[in-house]
Amino acid sequence: MYLLDANVLITAKNQYYPLQRIPEFWDWLSYMGEAGGIKMPLEIVEEITGGSDDLAEWLSDERNYEPLLLDEEVDPAQVQAVMDKYAPDLNEAEIIEVGRDPFLIAYARAAPENRIVVTVEASKPSCKRANRRIPDVCNDLGVQWCNSFQMMAALDFTTGWRARSGARAFP
Repeated sequence: MYLLDANVLITAKNQYYPLQRIPEFWDWLSYMGEAGGIKMPLEIVEEITGGSDDLAEWLSDERNYEPLLLDEEVDPAQVQAVMDKYAPDLNEAEIIEVGRDPFLIAYARAAPENRIVVTVEASKPSCKRANRRIPDVCNDLGVQWCNSFQMMAALDFTTGWRARSGARAFP
């Protein structure tokens, strides 16, 4: 199962797959969510649905929200273990800067052999404390990760997938 960081959807919408221009991508995400191949933890979903743009509207729609939502609760001990990889003594400002990324990684740690974190962040091992990148924290914890394009290749996304799958058309 691929667990998406909010930046995956934000970057897709803003740079590669605008909602109204490449609707196949967005239909595919919902379809893959329904199939269990792609999910988003509630903490990550809320980063998007708390906005007021067309992406927030799309993800708030129950036809997309329900299939993509990872329906489980995070283990607080896992979140703390992830936070400790940023730094065991983060101050309040740093905790705010880290945001919800530790939740995403903690959900992946719950089943590391079956879950892969997907992010657009690139590894940058020189970053320290709250500035650490998701790939580097994942590497430290033995959590699998990849970028959006690696996930799409692994799951065989093409713009012709709709006809092959019998999936619904974008509303």
